[in-house]
Amino acid sequence: MQIFSPIQRVHFSPLNDVFVKRDDLIDPYISGNKWRKLKHILADAKVRGKTHLVTFGGAYSNHLVATAAAAARNNLKATAFVRGEQVENEMLLICRLFGMNLIFTDRESYQNKPALFNAHFNSVKESNFIDEGGASTLAVMGCAEVISELPAHFDHIFCAAGTGTTAAGLLKGINEHNLSTQLHVVPVLKGGDFIKDEILKYEHNINKLELHTDYHFGGYAKTTPALLQFIKNFTAESGMLIDPVYTAKMFYALTGLVQKGHFKKDAKILAIHTGGLLGILGMRDRLNEVLR
Repeated sequence: MQIFSPIQRVHFSPLNDVFVKRDDLIDPYISGNKWRKLKHILADAKVRGKTHLVTFGGAYSNHLVATAAAAARNNLKATAFVRGEQVENEMLLICRLFGMNLIFTDRESYQNKPALFNAHFNSVKESNFIDEGGASTLAVMGCAEVISELPAHFDHIFCAAGTGTTAAGLLKGINEHNLSTQLHVVPVLKGGDFIKDEILKYEHNINKLELHTDYHFGGYAKTTPALLQFIKNFTAESGMLIDPVYTAKMFYALTGLVQKGHFKKDAKILAIHTGGLLGILGMRDRLNEVLR
């Protein structure tokens, strides 16, 4: 698959000297880091003769949509264990349209994903386990390839983090290319210091890692009026959509740090737009309140 992920300058007044790697443009459904995480997982599944992708996620998971779309395009079956009670929403509708089977799972059982997989699919040899968010060594390998695509050196790279897989890949790429680049990671969950431990599972050299843990806005998929207003202003001024769960928190953090003079004036800064824009659908009511 030929990817389209250009680097563009941000047209937003506090960030006019910042650039964005537009991974959100790779694909409308398998976009951003979702495509990068699944790339090598799919190749590995093909080599091992696995024709049924089995994965995990919440009811508004972009990863589920990406896996469903990837399976359909590669003539594979797909099943997802969905965390929580049975619901219907736009994201799950798209999953079903791509042919994905959904198994709604209580939150306690969901915590033990290998046990869930084994209980349903252990005897089905063509089934392939994919962890929540695609977290794996293969996913890290795909995310590391971002660094090799960069046409110039950047002093600082920013990304949002949920599981830490994308951040681990970016850091691995920086280290493999012996770059002096500092990686800035914005955890979107409360208590985001755990991201460091997740990164250490895949990349042991974290000297160039800096976490910014004060931009979770209450926790995963949580927002505040300030964040929603920021999304409105940023999107209208820059012409670039961002989502409330990941990229908005990253750009909010980056904007604040720039305004506080956190970087040298001539520093070259790159933000990774990791896609996931369908997450906007889960926030439509709150966003509509800001837009009225």
